[in-house]
Amino acid sequence: MNAVSVPLAPPDALAKIRTEARAAGLSYAGDVPPDLAHALVEAGQARLIDVRSPEELRFVGHVPGAANVPWATGLDLTRNPRFLRALETVAPKDAVILLLCRSGQRSVFAAQAATAAGFAQVFNVLEGFEGELDATGRRGRLSGWRLRDLPWRQD
Repeated sequence: MNAVSVPLAPPDALAKIRTEARAAGLSYAGDVPPDLAHALVEAGQARLIDVRSPEELRFVGHVPGAANVPWATGLDLTRNPRFLRALETVAPKDAVILLLCRSGQRSVFAAQAATAAGFAQVFNVLEGFEGELDATGRRGRLSGWRLRDLPWRQD
């Protein structure tokens, strides 16, 4: 049986992202491109947490192995008041945490809140699962985890 080799992220990749985040005045550790996020997770150097609702994961697709801690719930995406407590159950406060949402917007808010609550290494995954809207108002055609053909599945 052949093992698939996953290239390790450069040791300074997250340090560089942290430096750029501080320079930009971000209140969380920074923004990680999807390919680097995948490499970090595969190398066991980070924990991927999807902050979308369970319905989004089920009907749109999800990353196998990622924990789900919804930032917001329901059709109107009401903020989940238990988000921080739930986050603590899936990742220690000193872990490297990569937050993923639909487009990379909700995960920024979640990263800000987690950092303010004492999580030391919380990063946003750029582009999210589906990416930004195209000219016709559709996602999944310009960017995102799924478009980059990173591992995902749909139930």
